[in-house]
Amino acid sequence: MDKQTISRDGTPIAYQRTGKGPAVVLVSGAMSTGATVAPLAPHLSDRFSVIVYDRRGRGRSGDTQPYAVTREVEDLAALIEVAGGEAALYGISSGGALVLEAAASGLPVRQVAVYEPPFADYGGGGPERAEYTVNLGEALEQGRLGDAVELFLRLTGLAPEVIATARQSPMWADMEAIAPSLAYDNAVMRDGLVPRHRLASVAVPVLAVAGGASPEWLRRAAEAVAQAAPGGTYRVLAGQNHMVEPQALAPVLAEFFAG
Repeated sequence: MDKQTISRDGTPIAYQRTGKGPAVVLVSGAMSTGATVAPLAPHLSDRFSVIVYDRRGRGRSGDTQPYAVTREVEDLAALIEVAGGEAALYGISSGGALVLEAAASGLPVRQVAVYEPPFADYGGGGPERAEYTVNLGEALEQGRLGDAVELFLRLTGLAPEVIATARQSPMWADMEAIAPSLAYDNAVMRDGLVPRHRLASVAVPVLAVAGGASPEWLRRAAEAVAQAAPGGTYRVLAGQNHMVEPQALAPVLAEFFAG
């Protein structure tokens, strides 16, 4: 990230901008920085001006307490101003929940695309998220960053033996370093359910995409988002999972953002 803009509360937000054309801002999900979505940028930058940034509390961006979802929406507002006053937004996973909230908040957005926002559109999803919220808060408050990471990985469905192996890997220290931002993504997800009432107020076109090889509940969540947004469209990418390949996703996004 080689540039900075300052959000409303004074937090520096680091970003990169490539390409020319209508602006598109790419938003990462939990346990990630802008580097996670950066591989998508080259596939779009021939038609769009693509902005990739580190969300607050991670990467080269700053952080200011106390956290509020509104502050992250203001971060996007600052980036949209850098982009010229209007932009399309793309968010993956909980980053998708953030861009939907930004659109519902009335930011000057042309279109919103999301990939597998992990809303729990199934029975028991609400209580599961509530239990996670309590346990995550306790782990972070007590400084048990490794436990916080493990809680998140369990929530994503990783098997205990996979998590145990991950704890022994060199990447675990980096995961612990970014663990405090898990509380931010959890706040963005609110109660974990599809925010149908909020989505009903989104006045711009919404594209919700899921992978054909992803768990059924993620496909159902994406479809529910498309159904709740007045201008919603649902697409499935055959053979893709939550770690979607940029070359598979980019043509779908480019077609949508060019519309």
